[in-house]
Amino acid sequence: MLTSVRVPESAEEARAALQDGALPLGGGTHLLARAADRADGDLRLVSLRKAGLGGIDVEGDAVTLGAATTLAEIEDDDRLGYLAGCVRSIASPPVRGLATVAGNLFVPQPYGDLAVALLALDAELDVLGADGARGESLERVIEGGLRPGDLVTRVRFTATDTFRFYKASRRRLNSASIVTVAARIAVRDGLVEDVRLALGGVARRVVRAAGAERVLRGAPLNAEVVARAADAADIDPFDDAYASAWYRARVFPVHLRRALLGA
Repeated sequence: MLTSVRVPESAEEARAALQDGALPLGGGTHLLARAADRADGDLRLVSLRKAGLGGIDVEGDAVTLGAATTLAEIEDDDRLGYLAGCVRSIASPPVRGLATVAGNLFVPQPYGDLAVALLALDAELDVLGADGARGESLERVIEGGLRPGDLVTRVRFTATDTFRFYKASRRRLNSASIVTVAARIAVRDGLVEDVRLALGGVARRVVRAAGAERVLRGAPLNAEVVARAADAADIDPFDDAYASAWYRARVFPVHLRRALLGA
């Protein structure tokens, strides 16, 4: 049961309010939809609406997104055009007008497509904790979580012109992921020079496909190599209302090929 909502006016006040189990509230598109299902216990929220955590800053190839920046703001920013396909694959325009960057990082799979993209882009998080500010890699946070009371304030990554994104879902728009693939991949003289590959929809959390990266790196980018990379990816698909684990595993190689080869 929802018992309180605090609306701090700074990041420091917001972090201090995240004590004794209080939860941060961004756009609320996931959290509030499920709050009605909680009939017991106290649900205390800390709204980030006035905490000064919005905004997009681009200096050269260095990109910084405020944790409370909405997906719609990313979609409308021409400087982030390489993320447009990812963002537009998420929910509907009204939801994107509320949903936030940090909220998308921690929403359960099969949601969280922006998190897949940001993992492929090797994003770093600015985190405000009890012992002050620190940096954390998104990859480590996805694997190990945050400390109690920690607050993500910003997400940083390097812009690239080698980014690829593909999402398979039951409907073209406004549907959760069956398989999501995001990659930062550089090809020179027909060979994969460097690659960073992230996956959604194929495990209970967003995963980095390090095994697939090893197969791809230094090899020609063709259907045979991509098929071997799919076999090397460490996935643990699950059943939900959108697809079975069997189906996700079955179609994953197809969607990896489409993401990397466009066919």
